[in-house]
Amino acid sequence: MLKKVTLLTASALTAFAMNTGEININNKDLEISGQFDIGQFNDAVEPDTMFVGAKFINADADHSDDEHADIDPYFEASFLMMRPIGDQSMKIGMGAKVNFTKDFMSIPLGLQFAYNLPVKAYFPMYLNGELYYAPSVLSFSDADSFLEYRLSLDLEIIDNGRVTFGYRSIDTNYEAGDFTYNAYWYIGFKVNF
Repeated sequence: MLKKVTLLTASALTAFAMNTGEININNKDLEISGQFDIGQFNDAVEPDTMFVGAKFINADADHSDDEHADIDPYFEASFLMMRPIGDQSMKIGMGAKVNFTKDFMSIPLGLQFAYNLPVKAYFPMYLNGELYYAPSVLSFSDADSFLEYRLSLDLEIIDNGRVTFGYRSIDTNYEAGDFTYNAYWYIGFKVNF
């Protein structure tokens, strides 16, 4: 019984470790992101519940609406609040981002989830998803709206080290027309520290 409790506790701690660094690639795109737990630096904030983050995407036009478009790098800063729900194998959160690329800026609001899958496998597995949207009132410069969604599956092959497989879709819609900035599959590494 003690062994099971110890394993469950260790799994819970590694399932939702505090800071995260991530790199995702495919044949044309590069994505680098980091997320930092505010609770580690501020005693008034409960650890592992509030995060600030940054993201950079160097996308290729082959994974957008127009393969001849001039695709500029994408930058993002984010704030996220997450809480465990149910038996604590699932976390749900809400957040906001500020993102920009050339002639485009928006402040999307959204939801995220992380679920520790209850499957018996060689590695712990996690399902993650997010959905962010900015209507025209939260879109600036030449932007009309923004929509991003992604779904990923993580395999924790070593403690706090995961391989991730996912799909992302980022629509940076302009006043002149709709434009899919990037939509494609990726593979990457996540490190929790």
